[in-house]
Amino acid sequence: MPLRDQRVTLAHGGGGKAMRDLIESVFTSVFNPPGMEDQARLMDARLQEPGARLAFTTDSFVVTPVEFPGGDIGKIAVCGTVNDLAVGGAKPLWLSASFIIEEGCEVALLRRLVASMAREAAKAGVRIVTGDTKVVNRGACDTVYITTAGVGVIPPGRDLDARSIRPGDVAIVNHVLGDHGAAILAARGDLMLSTDLESDCQSLGHLMEALIAAAPGTKAARDATRGGLASTLNEMAEAAGCSVELDEIALPLRPEVKGVCEILGLDPLYLANEGTLVVFVPEAEAQAALAAMRAMPEGQGACIIGRAVPKAHVPVTLRTAFGGTRIVDMLVGEQLPRIC
Repeated sequence: MPLRDQRVTLAHGGGGKAMRDLIESVFTSVFNPPGMEDQARLMDARLQEPGARLAFTTDSFVVTPVEFPGGDIGKIAVCGTVNDLAVGGAKPLWLSASFIIEEGCEVALLRRLVASMAREAAKAGVRIVTGDTKVVNRGACDTVYITTAGVGVIPPGRDLDARSIRPGDVAIVNHVLGDHGAAILAARGDLMLSTDLESDCQSLGHLMEALIAAAPGTKAARDATRGGLASTLNEMAEAAGCSVELDEIALPLRPEVKGVCEILGLDPLYLANEGTLVVFVPEAEAQAALAAMRAMPEGQGACIIGRAVPKAHVPVTLRTAFGGTRIVDMLVGEQLPRIC
């Protein structure tokens, strides 16, 4: 029976007919999972290749507001999980999606979020195959939280690992930095900021495949989400046992992001991204990597931002536009409220 309720009630989490109607009307009718058992039963020929490995990741999303310029919490849930698999060299295959829904949440909002997830999953070439739904008392969560898990397959012979980065390897990003963090901050309306910025939220699986095909010596990649580029590079440098030197002039930043950061006293290197990765490739393959990335919609802004250097007393430094050098440390504490 079609769901007639306009808002979610506690009965929709009670395990009875109301819950069944919600799940079938809002979720499974869109995701079309393979069966309605308590687990998805899956097979893919790529898992049978000798030397292939399984990749598995999980993430939770609590962004506020749940809809924002350039995306929504559903789109981020798919993109974030797909990207965590892709930057490790895996081809994403399947996702799970679990929803914690606040009593009183509009059913129309849930439908929009689910439709957004389905569109992004289709674009990324993955299927949402299983999930769960819980309803909590009003005020126990902020509208809706989503937890996703993802499974992919790493092809034989592919081994991306930050520990393989060596001095001389080139650091490349695919996109401008800080759009997501700045867009979410403006969308909340707390600071009366007016901007046309949109989140960079996008799936990067197809981009990674094109990159690896063009630059088979690719060492490692990470998506620069919470903590931004600065924290991501610190983690990679520490794992590699070397340092990273960035060029401030080369960093791709929109004037609007710079303006928001100047007004609020923020550093754009720590702003979150949801569609931006940093990858290290051998210098000999850097131009091939750039060409392959720029040929993809997700990588048209690809550029070299720095390189790995022998280990120094700090993991990451920045050559400033004035010719000086400053330390780029890990994010300490919270620069912004939670934005993903």
